Amino acid sequence: MSKRFFLVALTAASIAAFAQQPKKNRTSPTGYDDTPVLPGQKWKVHDIARPRPHVITPGAKPGDPPSDAIVLFNGKDFSHWQEGGGKDKPAPAIVAWKLENGYMECNLDGGSIFTKEKFGDMQLHIEWAAPAQIDGTSQWRGNSGILLMNRYEIQVLDSWNNPTYADGQAAAIYGFYPPLVNASRKPGEWQAYDIVFEAPVFAGEKLVKPAFATVFHNGVLMHNRKEIGGRMAHKVVGTYAPHAAEEPLGLQNHDTYVRYRNIWVRRLQGYDQP
Repeated sequence: MSKRFFLVALTAASIAAFAQQPKKNRTSPTGYDDTPVLPGQKWKVHDIARPRPHVITPGAKPGDPPSDAIVLFNGKDFSHWQEGGGKDKPAPAIVAWKLENGYMECNLDGGSIFTKEKFGDMQLHIEWAAPAQIDGTSQWRGNSGILLMNRYEIQVLDSWNNPTYADGQAAAIYGFYPPLVNASRKPGEWQAYDIVFEAPVFAGEKLVKPAFATVFHNGVLMHNRKEIGGRMAHKVVGTYAPHAAEEPLGLQNHDTYVRYRNIWVRRLQGYDQP
């Protein structure tokens, strides 16, 4: 009998013996130390010594923050946010954004707002709504933006029956890539983005790794780990410039009314696959 055939027969016999055990008596080892090493890893198959993932509590329903999330806006206050300023200027308190009925809304005369905390790699959930009353066309309908690291934009726009340039519609990586599909809801209805963002890496003045984004709009995939070509820019190609490993998250005020609610983020540093 060949060694290979013997191993296959032994595995089949083990599975059969396990299946014959009464269900209440079934036990299984918590790992092994005599299995082959996985290619490209330091761990063996089913390695008993491999660290197990952190335990967290998921949200009670879809869209709710898990236990390890930082809730940036819960509908009650602006405690995690500041208006204007950004990376180089003083950051005054928020005066131009309205807070009511569990959401915040940018006003026409205000500036963009930014988180007081800074982030690099992250998972972001954010819900938004364009005005129910249509006013304007193309880029003047419910225009805002999610500014990752205050530079890289996932477009917010009322894209329901609203033609505009493809790399500037809702869920686009602004100025670089249109979304795979248009999954926009009607004006006035709440919409959701779920974004996984990988921050760029610099070595001095040199870009070592570009940024990447995975984006879901209303549960539909828009970008699957798509490389971001550079900072947000209008009518020119956005480029990279060195910056810190963590920067604020921004919500753009584009002189149109847009509402936001239920914003939370998970830092992904420290969750690398062991």
